[in-house]
Amino acid sequence: MRILPFGDAALLAECADLAEVRARLAALRSSMPPGVVDVVPALRTLLVRVDPTILGLHDAERWLARSAPAEPEARAGELVRIAVRYAGPDLAETAGLLGLTAESLVRRHTEAEWECAFIGFAPGFAYLVSDDFPFDVPRHATSRPQVPAGSVALAGRFGGVYPRSSPGGWRLIGSTEATLWDESREHPALLPPGTRVRFEAV
Repeated sequence: MRILPFGDAALLAECADLAEVRARLAALRSSMPPGVVDVVPALRTLLVRVDPTILGLHDAERWLARSAPAEPEARAGELVRIAVRYAGPDLAETAGLLGLTAESLVRRHTEAEWECAFIGFAPGFAYLVSDDFPFDVPRHATSRPQVPAGSVALAGRFGGVYPRSSPGGWRLIGSTEATLWDESREHPALLPPGTRVRFEAV
């Protein structure tokens, strides 16, 4: 792990892959000293924000460097259920690419328990991972110029829901009316990192 300065109140830790990010995040959250404001995961990095009046960056770096990867606590986050209408424009094609029928893809998607690994791309866009969904879904070669808000999608080893209308190259298998990002809420993101997610067909 390489630790880099990130302004005067944060450090950026570079990890080998998402598995290491998740393992180190579990360790850091179990040993956070006073002065750590937040630990923000991404695909291969962890951003550690501190209050430098309580915890100096040098001490924060020593704490971060001493951390050892730990097994993420299984099924520890809040469970959010999302109702999905499985009629996305890519459902049948995606199922075929995976050697499945559309019905079996929906079944595998709803039987899996997902977890938000990190948020990126757009406010509230949760990158969801699941050990119960072992497929690697190819992205579209060309992104759509506009993907409707609420689109339930797959790409690579990730699942996700578009929080707002935007371009995108993920494969769209359904849609939901759930609001993924709402700035009027105390916590705007419906699915912050660590949240467990179950999709339910309607």
